[in-house]
Amino acid sequence: MRALFGAYGGKLYQVRNAGGTTKDISAVTAGGVADAAAQDTFCAGTTCVITAVYDQSGKGNDLWYQGSGSPVGGQDKPASATGESIQIGGHKAYSLYINPSNSYWVDASKSGIATGSQPEGMYMVTSGKHSNSGCCFDYGNSETGRAYAGPGTMDALNFSSITAWGTGAGTGPWVLADLEGGLFSMGSSGKNQNVPTMTNAYVTGVLKNNGTTEWQLKGGDATTGSLTTYYKGSLPGGWSPMKKQGAIVLGSGGDCCATNTNLSDGTFYEGCIVTGYPSDATENAVQANVVAAGYGK
Repeated sequence: MRALFGAYGGKLYQVRNAGGTTKDISAVTAGGVADAAAQDTFCAGTTCVITAVYDQSGKGNDLWYQGSGSPVGGQDKPASATGESIQIGGHKAYSLYINPSNSYWVDASKSGIATGSQPEGMYMVTSGKHSNSGCCFDYGNSETGRAYAGPGTMDALNFSSITAWGTGAGTGPWVLADLEGGLFSMGSSGKNQNVPTMTNAYVTGVLKNNGTTEWQLKGGDATTGSLTTYYKGSLPGGWSPMKKQGAIVLGSGGDCCATNTNLSDGTFYEGCIVTGYPSDATENAVQANVVAAGYGK
């Protein structure tokens, strides 16, 4: 929806119309929001899908839809480019509105993402108004083979109301961690009453994992206030050390979607994955920047 670097004014995502023609949608200005007007002009009188979400870091880790005709292949299809439009900071912009059978992926294992037990942090802005209990609306580090590879081979944010593994208070949806082999709200698979049901229109989720001894889960309203720490403690038994493989997934679990299809609903507005174990001060600054962006305003 926007550039995440103040000096970045390049392409943010790619759309494709019904005739098969593609167009890159860039930020209106450096550090600004996506050029919705350019998309509207290109998609007028036709249908459009989002085929790629571009990496702004310069590492080339662009996320492509997992489906026929994509560089990464798969059994899914690209999401509609017009599933949802919102106001952000007084400007119109489109979200990546994921429905079942929509997902995005890239193998980033050789281009800067954490692998093995290396520490890692990430955040995502999503929506409490568009989610389900299908597996699995994830954003984060996943398997390079797109097949189940055992506990610790994923390190991803999840936002859903899935109840098969760890949960939070109420009925969901919750900000959770997908560490493969289960979703977690704490250091075991139980219910963490500190993780609230989040039905806000705009939700910030934060996950960091040092790979061996500690991980943290945080969340908050993306339009106001600060982050709340839901869990800080040890990794689940059998998940240490982590065994991250270094792919990036968006909209699905790690064992999807080369040969199967995604079952989850979810909205992706923005997000970032970094190596290292971010400080609380850094995460607080990210939340302040998200709030200042003006989602829904």
